[in-house]
Order: sequence, then structure tokens, then C-alpha cells
Amino acid sequence: MEFLSHVNLAFQVALEPSNLALCFLGCLIGTFVGVLPGLGPAASISLLLPLTFKIPPESAIIMLGGLYYGTMYGGSTTSILLNVPGEAASVVTCLDGYQMARNGRAGPALGISAFGSFIAGTVGTIMIMLLAPPLAIIALKFGPPEFVGLVFLGLTMVTYLSSGSMPKALIMAVVGLLISYIGTDIVTGQERFTMGITTIAGGFDMVPIAMGLFGISEVLLNLSVSEEEREVFKTKLRDLLPTKQDWKDSSGAITRGTVLGFFLGIIPGGGGMIASFMSYAMEKKLSKNPDTFGKGNIRGVAGPESANNAGAQGAFIPMLTMGIPCNVVLAILMGALMIHGVTPGPRLLIEHPRIFWGVVGSMYAGNFMLLLLNLPLIGLWVRMLKIPYSLLFPFIFLFCLIGAYTVGNNVQDVYIMIIFGILGYVLKKFDYEPAPLVLAFILGPMFEDSFRQSLIISGGSPMIFLTKPISAIFLLISSILLISPMALRVMGKQRIGAGLKD
Repeated sequence: MEFLSHVNLAFQVALEPSNLALCFLGCLIGTFVGVLPGLGPAASISLLLPLTFKIPPESAIIMLGGLYYGTMYGGSTTSILLNVPGEAASVVTCLDGYQMARNGRAGPALGISAFGSFIAGTVGTIMIMLLAPPLAIIALKFGPPEFVGLVFLGLTMVTYLSSGSMPKALIMAVVGLLISYIGTDIVTGQERFTMGITTIAGGFDMVPIAMGLFGISEVLLNLSVSEEEREVFKTKLRDLLPTKQDWKDSSGAITRGTVLGFFLGIIPGGGGMIASFMSYAMEKKLSKNPDTFGKGNIRGVAGPESANNAGAQGAFIPMLTMGIPCNVVLAILMGALMIHGVTPGPRLLIEHPRIFWGVVGSMYAGNFMLLLLNLPLIGLWVRMLKIPYSLLFPFIFLFCLIGAYTVGNNVQDVYIMIIFGILGYVLKKFDYEPAPLVLAFILGPMFEDSFRQSLIISGGSPMIFLTKPISAIFLLISSILLISPMALRVMGKQRIGAGLKD
């Protein structure tokens, strides 16, 4: 009966006219952002975050959540039609989706992508309703030492599963931690690392940093690339429905991608991008004809697209129930809740049930909205792709300036955003990913707070992290993840050296 009451509350909140309208707005903007190459979910959520300051927290997270998984849906359109991923998780879709378009099958590719995303998103939402409450009960048993181990594992997974260099990701995580410690000491109340600058006496705000690292830097990167004419594969609505054979070929891939994506989404650092890559690799491994992948195999579209959307849904569980964001987008969403005075964690379901169950209920509505948006409006998205990026730049930049200023009505925040925008541009030019930096910046205060509380409890002994079983397990897994790449690299060099001697 309790579960049914939760379901009733979920739909009661989600179906409120204002929340439905905000969910639709988020899905619409998210699809648009996913279609546009360059701007991803992190940048778009950062840009729209100031607009949510004056609305209830459940409405804010419903709109931003719709924007998040709307981006996951929309990113497949440009991957299939232009061979340009709208966002990072759609990179894999280019491999077979674009080849299907070249073979005259753009319609089925777009159709199976939309239907696969809808199925994965719906199943992911059901799994959230079933798994989130038990996880919240388990999380209530976590004390400061356990949270230290959990946050450390989260930071480790972010760097371990980074698409770039692991040492560079570790450097970015350390930089993010150092930036998070600028401001007022949470225990003594004294200023630290501020160099006498009053603007940062209270620490950096997340919004200008996220806007700079993702919004401004992406604009600068896209303006540095010359615009070339690309072939766009047009398709009609009646050509979008996959055939019976297409469904037969892709049903298994959708199922496997949904399950894989959801559970990878729960893991800190997993998310849609890692899930889509692993789904593609799994489908190719299981296929009787692996040579057809990369040449227009529909399973290469169905699996990754399902995995990336299921991963987007699953990532909400640890953020809402344990206060641990799995990726940079959820870190920004977590920051949005904290701005509204709501702390994600195990007591969220008890103290703010409207927020948790309202978000879950909105996912059902959002999935239906996105299915309707991604089928009949494909022609509109294709036409938007023809807008020169140089015309979009002034509007994006202006929105960034307004958003950074409205956080605290302080022009210094605008300067901070621009500085981090230039920093993000330079980092990306040298293949340093900003995502670990933002995640570490969000998790830094939580890590420090739990770490210092643990030392106070133990009388200053760091052995408390090893004597607590849960904390010790988390630290052990983190150590293995950090050491294994170096060990494998050393073993590989030894084998090569032994082969040369022979």
C-alpha cells in the first residue's frame, strides 16, 4: 500500500499543470540542445539554472531533469543525419546511424533511436521507483567515515572511467578539490586561500564556474572551427517506423542496453557516455556478423541509444538518495537543489517526498513528450542545424552573462565565469576534461566535512576509515581502480621487453 501511495504522489505532483508545462519546456529545450553540436546537457543546465531560482524546488528539478534526458534523446538526430554527435553520449550512434542514413535508411535509424530511448527511459523510471527506497534505507546507516569512502570512490570512478587520459583526469579532480577549499573554513570559520579578495571570501559559486567551463568554453571551441557545408539526410514521418525485421534485430539490443545503461548510470562516473560505448562493444561481441557493425547495423543504434537514456535515468538514484552525483550534470542538478535549501540524501524521501516522487513521476510524462517531439519534429531540428553557429554565439554569450550576474547580482561573478571559460577552452585544447574538476568541486566540501568529522570521532586516528567495513571496502575498490592501470602498463612493458630479448 505504501508503494501505491508513493506512485499516487508521483503522478499527483507530475501532472500539476505548472509542472507539466515546465517538464515540456525542459524536454523541448533539451532536445534542441541535443540536436545542436557543441552545447551539451551540462552547459544548457548551467545556462538555465538562474531561471529556476524563483520557482518551487520540485518544479525546478522537474524542468532541469527534463532538459537532461531531453538532451540524451536529441543528440542522436545529428549523429544519424550529419555524422556529428549533438552531445558526448551520442558519439557511438554516429558509427552505424550515419551509415544507415547513407544507405537510405535514415528513417528507421531515427525511429528505432526514438523508440529505444522511450522504452529504456520508461523501464529506467520503473526501476528507480523500485530501487530508490531500499537504497535510501541503506544510506541511513552511513556515517561520516562511510561517506568519506563513498565520495572517494565516486571521484576515483570519475577519473577511472574518463574518456581521456587518467592522469589528466586525476589532475583535474585535484584542482577541483583545491578550488572547493577556497573561502571560509567549515570548522574554524577562518578565511583560507582567498589572498584578501572579498569576492571569494565565501568561496566560488557553482553557476559561474559551470557556465564558464562548459558554456563559454564550448562557444569558443566552436567558433575556432570553420563551418563547412554538410550533407543532411532528409526523411519523412511515414518513413520513421522500423520494419518488423528491424524490431526483431534490435529488440535484444534495446533490452541489454537498458539493463546495462541503468546499472552503469548508478555507478559514480558511469553515465550515458560510458554505457553507450559498452553497449556497442557488447552488441558487436554478441553478433554473429560483427563485420556489419560500422556499416549500418541497426543494433549499433538501438543498443547505445537505449543504454545512454537508461543511464541518464539511473543516475538520479545515488544523487537523490545518497547525495552522490554520478556525473557532472547530476552534480549541477544537486547544486540546484542545494540552492533551493534542499540537501539530497537519505532523508530526502522523508523530508521532501514531493520533490523525489515528483521527479520520478515527471520522468514518465517526459518520456512520452520526448517520443512525440523526436518523431514529427525531426524536420524542424534539421532546419535549425543550418543556422550558422556565428549567429548563435552572441545569444549564448549574452545568456551566460545574464545568468552569471543574476546568481548574486554581482559583476564579479561575470568575471569569474569569463576566467573559467577561458580556462575551460585552454584545458580542452590540451585534452584536459573539465568534468572531473566540476564533480570534485561539488563533492569537495562534503568530503572535507565528513573527513574532519571522522577524525574528530576517532580522536585524530585515520584508522577509522579502515576499521569501518563499508568505508574500508570503498577505499579498497578505489585503490584497485587507481593502481590497476599502472600495473597493467608496467606488465605490458615487461612483456614487450621479454619478447625483444627472446
